[in-house]
Amino acid sequence: MHPLQCVLQAQRCLRWGPLTSVSWLLLRTCRAHSGVRSSAGPSPERRQEDGVWKDFSSRLATGPTFQHFIRSASVPQEKPSTPDVEDPPPYLTVDDLLGRQRKVYLETYGCQMNVNDTEIAWSILQKSGYLRTSNLQEADVVLLVTCSIREKAEQTIWNRLHQLKSLKSKRLRSQVPLRIGILGCMAERLKEEILNREKTVDILAGPDAYRDLPRLLAVAESGQKAANVLLSMDETYADVLPVQMSPSATSAFVSIMRGCDNMCSYCIVPFTRGRERSRPVASILEEVRKLSEQGLKEVTLLGQNVNSFRDNSEVQFNNAVSTNLSRGFSTNYKAKQGGLRFAYLLDQVSRIDPEMRIRFTSPHPKDFPDEVLQLIHERDNICKQIHLPAQSGSSRVLEAMRRGYSREAYVELIHHIRESIPGVSLSSDFIAGFCGETEEDHLQTVSLLQEVQYNMGFLFAYSMRQKTRAYHRLKDDIPEEVKLRRLEELITVFREEATKANKTFVGCTQLVLVEGLSKRSATDLYGRNDGNLKVIFPDVAMEDVTNPGLRVQAQPGDYVLVKHHEMETI
Repeated sequence: MHPLQCVLQAQRCLRWGPLTSVSWLLLRTCRAHSGVRSSAGPSPERRQEDGVWKDFSSRLATGPTFQHFIRSASVPQEKPSTPDVEDPPPYLTVDDLLGRQRKVYLETYGCQMNVNDTEIAWSILQKSGYLRTSNLQEADVVLLVTCSIREKAEQTIWNRLHQLKSLKSKRLRSQVPLRIGILGCMAERLKEEILNREKTVDILAGPDAYRDLPRLLAVAESGQKAANVLLSMDETYADVLPVQMSPSATSAFVSIMRGCDNMCSYCIVPFTRGRERSRPVASILEEVRKLSEQGLKEVTLLGQNVNSFRDNSEVQFNNAVSTNLSRGFSTNYKAKQGGLRFAYLLDQVSRIDPEMRIRFTSPHPKDFPDEVLQLIHERDNICKQIHLPAQSGSSRVLEAMRRGYSREAYVELIHHIRESIPGVSLSSDFIAGFCGETEEDHLQTVSLLQEVQYNMGFLFAYSMRQKTRAYHRLKDDIPEEVKLRRLEELITVFREEATKANKTFVGCTQLVLVEGLSKRSATDLYGRNDGNLKVIFPDVAMEDVTNPGLRVQAQPGDYVLVKHHEMETI
């Protein structure tokens, strides 16, 4: 933890902790009592008041200091074996941090990083003695892991809080009070605005404060609001093993880095998740090994800018030269030197289990040097699917977005990727109606969709976010109805072109990882191919290639060969 953050944390603890409130209540109580003064000495009221002040002073003297937050200055103490909890701050006891089998209900909104954050938060709470429930009605704690990327995402949370307010008000007096918490990006962006606007919220925890959840919940139990929205320069949760939310899952997300330094003008991520920092390679490899031992067949390496990964924990690699960017691309920050880079990590992860598929998201187009492309081409278990966010097809808009490339450079990269990885599937992100976007700019995005023919896409209307560069320097001058019209046009063109691209799979046999029963039919299974496209196929007995002559039913986690007969419109 950064020294400055230690001081801020101490201040935050004192502000939100129960000590101040409890002491004030005691003082107010003794002053409210009436008594008859005696010349023989101080009145009972005065003696009681003096006692309270002495108690308060002694507790204050033993409160947290700067040294308390420096781990190396602390004398190691024996911790209870179960449940596994951190050493408490001076104003709380170990028992205060225990969950006492209270039930936690978790809801996740937004991107894959939030799914992984939910697993990290639950891992921390589970070790503190909390239980997890999938039944909202029996929950003692409700935690919403939130997204702030667009206004619509935040409005979804406000609506959900309104629903939970009713649930909280109907709580029986015989039950422990229901505590509600907002976690993640929305907590980080809005901070105290949430507590002021929605009184039903008890705790706030930003993306870098999940370790603090047991303390925040302990403070909330005293009837106070509790918050920790400090961003960290080094928190990666490398030592926290996420707990899979679905025991029957065949795949898992593995966070390899957090934060983003790109500072695209439209993006809130650097302000809600902080600066880029990467996990040590060793901790990532250990997590992937454990997932392989558990029988999982696919991992997705996660990061806001996943392919800019740079592990500087190994001193001997810190003098290495900087990695080359994709041709024609630039950064908004000074070139970074040294560290173990994404190509090295991808190589090591792919060697752990040849039968485990490896994916990664979300990358930035600037960080695709030839060594990464060559590795994807060579390794059978690294999926031949790349997410390549374009955001716009207009060079003028791309410059306003501070993306660090032109349309021409992006198209050249597309051609280079397809030459390096034959048969690769491509997906992308697009924003309709960014600040100052003209009809000509919009038509250039339409033409890019037609030229590239992506297999998958994620398209949204622009939503201005406070704190971003666009908010301070640009004008959100595209009417909402124009944004929506342009978005619909982009979606229509994307679907047409994706249908053409995906029809090339008809007649081909592909390896599909079975995920479970299809929602549309109890007689069908579904899974995903190498390109991450969903494939639906009959649930029938098929030949086991490892045991010729033996016919078996496919199960989740099995690989099956499927021949495509038709392709549905996306």
